[in-house]
Amino acid sequence: MRLRKASALAASVLALSLAATACGSGDDEGDGGSEGGSGGDSITIGIKFDQPGLGLQTPDGDYAGFDVDVATYIAGELGYEPDQIEFVESPSGDRESMLQRGDVDFIVATYSITEEREQQVSFAGPYFLAHQDLLMRAGETVSSPDEINDLTLCSVAGSTSAQNVQNDFAPDAQLHEMGTYSECLTGLENGAVDALTTDDSILAGYASQEVNQGKFELAGLELSDEYYGVGIPKDDTELQQQINDAITSMVESGAWQEAVDANLGPAQYENEPAPEIEAAS
Repeated sequence: MRLRKASALAASVLALSLAATACGSGDDEGDGGSEGGSGGDSITIGIKFDQPGLGLQTPDGDYAGFDVDVATYIAGELGYEPDQIEFVESPSGDRESMLQRGDVDFIVATYSITEEREQQVSFAGPYFLAHQDLLMRAGETVSSPDEINDLTLCSVAGSTSAQNVQNDFAPDAQLHEMGTYSECLTGLENGAVDALTTDDSILAGYASQEVNQGKFELAGLELSDEYYGVGIPKDDTELQQQINDAITSMVESGAWQEAVDANLGPAQYENEPAPEIEAAS
């Protein structure tokens, strides 16, 4: 299979985590990941390919973003080097089926934990707390959620953001559901829609891109709480605990905040503290 390099930050974070692991492991072999950790040839992880600051495939074929750094750190704790990671694109509407088919070992892709999804897959974490917001053209804004009903919105099919629009805060808004957020951003730029709605972390990533600076602004509405989890196959409690331990290590070492600052800091994004890890179940 084709392997890609992780981002530079992820590689440095991984090196620190492996060094810490080596100091405490002695001569014992690690437990490894879902396929034996360091005993396996590679690990396959689902990420987004089109979310700047979170999960992005760069023009040179590398991968960058906060989710990439989290995924790489977890893989390191499971016994995998960066060059043993195969990143696979995981669109919002395909994530459950990818886990059920075994296309990926786990998914780190702005994957909000919901009761509906937990009927089909399990989650480790959460590792991040975001809030749904609107991205609008610079100079345009709304002052209250009620005004959203008068807008034409765009979000991604299969996302919790699209469901929230229809079920919760703007049932009368016209909603276009696209395959990717990049398509929504094009629609926002050319005037086809009034706003792109999804998590503020995702919107901050787009707004901070050099080509977009000055074009778009976040409305600053906290429309929902979105707890990002690592998607894993249903009822794999062993992998769940291993990933929870890895996330805890990343937070306690300071590598988690370092990754947030490096990837979302340029947009002056003020993140919530790392959420409490749920007990494996």
